[in-house]
Amino acid sequence: MKKCNRWKKASCAALCAVCLTLGAAVPASASTAFEDVDAKAWYAPAVEKTVSAGLLSGTGTTTFSPGWAVTRAMAVTVLWRLAGSPAAGQCTFTDVEEGTWYAQAVAWAEEKGIASGNGKGLFQPESYVTREQLAVFLYKYAQIQELDTAEGKIDLYSDAKEISAWARDGMEHALGAGILQGSGSKLMPQKTATRAELAVMLVRLTTPAMG
Repeated sequence: MKKCNRWKKASCAALCAVCLTLGAAVPASASTAFEDVDAKAWYAPAVEKTVSAGLLSGTGTTTFSPGWAVTRAMAVTVLWRLAGSPAAGQCTFTDVEEGTWYAQAVAWAEEKGIASGNGKGLFQPESYVTREQLAVFLYKYAQIQELDTAEGKIDLYSDAKEISAWARDGMEHALGAGILQGSGSKLMPQKTATRAELAVMLVRLTTPAMG
């Protein structure tokens, strides 16, 4: 049964250090760290917080590339970092080479059931992630961390029928927990998620632990 968006005490304690970092005030000078992140942009505070927490990093010395698409490798890596970068066995996906920057994260995601691949032995690390796919990753993360899940009313949105059947639970959780927000009357589930959106969703994901 789904519950309201309350974090369990044990999981809250485990994530406390990361959550405190995300919730900490960011120095005013941090807004100039990335030339392509306007300090007044809606995602700027989230970029600063997630980078400071070590969940995301720049794509260059002075760039963050907020409009770039999120890949599957990137999505599981940030969740792995959020979980404390735990050790994991070797993954079975044939397209994930040992030693790559995302190999350990993929192995962890496979072990925990967060990522199952395409059913043909491939993880497809460079494939882009849609908003509904990202919502499912976050939903599965909440489950493996034994966090209470939420249930939002996705049918109130005009494009609810575009949500894949396998993604409905994830989208309901993301919406109900305030992690995902629609634009106007649309959720845009098939839209490719951007790095800016990922940063914002990560901050929203961890915000309840501050209470």
